[in-house]
Amino acid sequence: MKILVVGGAGYIGSHMVKMLSLAGHDVVTLDNLSNGYEDAVKYGEFVKGDIADSELLNELFSDNKFDGVMHFASYIQVGESVEKPSMYYKNNVTNTQVLLDAMVEYGIKSFIFSSTAATFGEPEYIPIDEAHPQKPINPYGHSKLMVEQILADFDHAYGLKSVSLRYFNAAGADADGELGERHIPETHLVPLVLQAASGRRDNIAIFGTDYDTPDGTCVRDYIHINDLCSAHLLGLEHLVAGGDSKAYNMGNGQGYSIKEVIDVAKKVTGNDFEVKLAERRDGDPAKLVADSSLLQKELGWAPQYTDLETIIRHAWEWEQKYDEWKN
Repeated sequence: MKILVVGGAGYIGSHMVKMLSLAGHDVVTLDNLSNGYEDAVKYGEFVKGDIADSELLNELFSDNKFDGVMHFASYIQVGESVEKPSMYYKNNVTNTQVLLDAMVEYGIKSFIFSSTAATFGEPEYIPIDEAHPQKPINPYGHSKLMVEQILADFDHAYGLKSVSLRYFNAAGADADGELGERHIPETHLVPLVLQAASGRRDNIAIFGTDYDTPDGTCVRDYIHINDLCSAHLLGLEHLVAGGDSKAYNMGNGQGYSIKEVIDVAKKVTGNDFEVKLAERRDGDPAKLVADSSLLQKELGWAPQYTDLETIIRHAWEWEQKYDEWKN
């Protein structure tokens, strides 16, 4: 297949481009490099540009016969979305509609959307399955849910089929050590903990130790980046084979507490580091764990790296290469 990956220079997108390419597919990456890195696109063709640029999209779709489009070009920081909702609605919703309109115009019928479990808001039960009510509590979650609703309408009106994948925490790095996570600023727990282990940070903070969890710290669902990408590939194959539109929840099947992540990081790295205890943050639920049984049943998804130690070990191998990729 020939696939357009928007946001393919970012953390998830770059891993997806590699997986598609190694599976024998022809890949074109479109990324404006606002949060990505051109040197992370190690496979296929790279085009610098924005999904809001309809002229560029027309050029791309005229010159290439794409079998499908994968979308990783959203803004993803919850706190920033609260401070700058206009930026999030413009990029995550309005710009995505520009992309979808171009797909409709050129008859491209298969769309994979990197969604989020933030569309569910505060969990009413755990683990969260697809039947859980979607009541987002921040602009980020609202923007992703809006796109899911747009996709349902585009399917009904134009026959554009889509698979949306909702997950909490992508983690880890390419098992070959070629790619990894590099956000500025970094907001994700696993790389922050490993930065403390490597000495790039002075310490790591735990926000709240009195939650209703086994050790009092928040429990989250961490999914290895390669397992996440494999689900996206299965979703694409499902659509290209004539499958219907669907939204799936995706996780590794169990949650890990903040203390567990820190303890495993100390074990994997062999390094001790300072851990500070801080007050709870607003809006942090005690537990967030996804139920992936429908994805496994319907698309045959089988995660390869479910244990936390492997996830952190791959991320640590990438962190140790910091001097090679810091620029």
